[in-house]
Amino acid sequence: MAKKITPPIGVELSTDIEHRPDRRSPFRARVRWTDPTTGERRSRSESKADIDQADAWIADMEKAARGGVDPGAATMPLAEYGAAYLNLAMRGLEKKTLDPYLAGWRKRVVPTLGHISVRMVTNGAVDRAVHAWIADECSRSTVKNSIAVLVRVMEQAMRDGIIDRNPARVTGWQHEFARAEDELDDPRSLALPSWESLRELADALVARSSGQYRGWGDVVVFAACTAARIGEVSGVRAGDIDRVDWMWTVRRQTTPGPGGLIDKGTKGKRARTVPLIEEVRPMVSARMNAAVDENGEFDPDARLFAGPRGGRISTAVLRDATHWDEVVNALGHEHLRRHDLRHTGLTWLADAGVPVHVLRKIAGHGSLTTTQRYLHPDRQSIDDAGRALSAHLTAKRSPSGPHLRVV
Repeated sequence: MAKKITPPIGVELSTDIEHRPDRRSPFRARVRWTDPTTGERRSRSESKADIDQADAWIADMEKAARGGVDPGAATMPLAEYGAAYLNLAMRGLEKKTLDPYLAGWRKRVVPTLGHISVRMVTNGAVDRAVHAWIADECSRSTVKNSIAVLVRVMEQAMRDGIIDRNPARVTGWQHEFARAEDELDDPRSLALPSWESLRELADALVARSSGQYRGWGDVVVFAACTAARIGEVSGVRAGDIDRVDWMWTVRRQTTPGPGGLIDKGTKGKRARTVPLIEEVRPMVSARMNAAVDENGEFDPDARLFAGPRGGRISTAVLRDATHWDEVVNALGHEHLRRHDLRHTGLTWLADAGVPVHVLRKIAGHGSLTTTQRYLHPDRQSIDDAGRALSAHLTAKRSPSGPHLRVV
């Protein structure tokens, strides 16, 4: 006897694809359905580059609907999905565990990944987020809690049938964290050795980029010479630069946020002042001269550093645009990362004899201990110290003056 199979309870979709040739992504795929609970007519749409992508998106929506998944939930950004289902995902947790999980969700997961659709969160996206948290010097427990809450939310998405595997179950981050701790213990080891090596790196990155965009080299040189983070360089506005005393007031940084890259306050939430050395002044001055509005007047809000199309810059944007890993390997700097430009600047400042309390202000460090890691003396300083100690001990053993010998 044939077995009767009852189809899963779902919603019926009506679909269409509209071709809009004047758009960058000209094929708009749309699904519409009636909410079985409220009776409200709802719709979702996405624009795609070609008809095949539009068809594939509609097929995914139809599959979700046949499985009883609300098409609205299937296309939600991660932040929106978490806001709707966070309580369900966190069920069973004790308060002592729940509080740090929620802090990780609010302070790290949402700002980094919240703008991405749940279905588009990949292992690679999670990897980059975790590495960004480590680079921001988050503690081991903070990183662990942030990953754990993301895993729980993505598990809920699996139960809802939105995804078929959990991309948040990343491995190897503990090794990356241990490496970061070692680097923080000796950040001087990450610095470029000289001005010439910095110029060589900047020129090589420009040469490898599409269109040989000079701006990438300027970003690299400026970051190293000011000991700044790449996000802070992206946040520089023309009005932040004082060309009389040649000072830069660091007020903001570019970070991932809902909808893409956004500008917000500096990591320490406090503005700080950084000197602009002679080597970068001609480049900065040229960029200041170009910072004008549509009337040709100086525009203090003009972004001083941007991508070739005027967009914000992040460490990932710089890496991808310049083929960073390939270039640094070819130059013999295999372990050099974008953040190491900041280590370079702070090391150079320390070697130039900048007092530790001044170096701390330039770096924007919250702890003096962090700044002191850059003060490890170089080999010549160690040799000089040894000779100074020997001279001191020799003087102690020498007679303080002429004495009469008693017979």
